[in-house]
Amino acid sequence: MERTTGVRGYYAESAERLGRVYESVSFEVVHGALLDLLPDTPARVLDVGAGTGRDAAALAGRGYTVDAVEPVAELRRVAERLHPGSGVTWRAGALPEIPGVRGPYEVVLLSAVWMHLLPEERPVAMRRLAGLLAPGGLLLITLRRGEPPADRLMFDIPPQEVAGHGAQAGLRLLRTVAEGADRLGREAVHWNAVALQLG
Repeated sequence: MERTTGVRGYYAESAERLGRVYESVSFEVVHGALLDLLPDTPARVLDVGAGTGRDAAALAGRGYTVDAVEPVAELRRVAERLHPGSGVTWRAGALPEIPGVRGPYEVVLLSAVWMHLLPEERPVAMRRLAGLLAPGGLLLITLRRGEPPADRLMFDIPPQEVAGHGAQAGLRLLRTVAEGADRLGREAVHWNAVALQLG
């Protein structure tokens, strides 16, 4: 698909730079508003759209068994180089289907991923993600808000829409967070987080 190629092309060409940018902010800083929701270990975690591996490696370091799915081979290579010996299982795959991934997972994380999905893909993706969760499992989604950039396809998706798709897939809303300013200092960007639970 042209849309997918354009998005993947951007991340492929930018992989090395993004490795430096993404890793400059810690998992704890980015996801601090959701950390209290994480279950006790041992537990399985799926990081969808894992990028350069910052979140996956941090979760593995906390004692979780982590599968990290990333469609861009260049980003996977950066992740494996930056986080050797992390214990993370790195694999190719993309929403809405992410074929070959099998649950159940206690946590599924999508950090800065959902905003790339077309409107018609979102309900399909939500059902797929809900189907990967264990009973009581958590789906944690961060949303980039503000005017989308011109260099790749992206949508400004409000948390209410995510919660609505979640409800249709059998997930209940636990929390929405207005995280405010962008941690990388981009003035036109702000973030929301949504936590949903199965059952």
